[in-house]
Amino acid sequence: QEQLVESGGGLVQAGESLTITCAPPKISIRFNTMAWYRQAPDNQRELVASITVSGTTNYAESVKGRFTISRDEIKNVMSLQMNSLKPEDTGVYLCNGIGRVSGRNYWGQGTQVTVSS
Repeated sequence: QEQLVESGGGLVQAGESLTITCAPPKISIRFNTMAWYRQAPDNQRELVASITVSGTTNYAESVKGRFTISRDEIKNVMSLQMNSLKPEDTGVYLCNGIGRVSGRNYWGQGTQVTVSS
């Protein structure tokens, strides 16, 4: 099954920044709304940020003012710029997208972000 591909995770210290990106398995697959979810060590999954085709964004309260979601329709990639990272931001970040033609729900395998105090 085709999956989105995340990259850019890693280990950082509190207060530092990190950018993660998401790309489709084929550049020809286009998406409506795309989003980043975070799965914490206790396996709870929460919506971190989303962005529509027109660029309307939505953020979880916990990341407002620190994270910025963006997408490049030409390169067909989505990014999440994360600033002022906190230990509670630690988790596996998963990319999600709704196929524009198929309506299918695409997921990635996730990229680990670990923030040390």
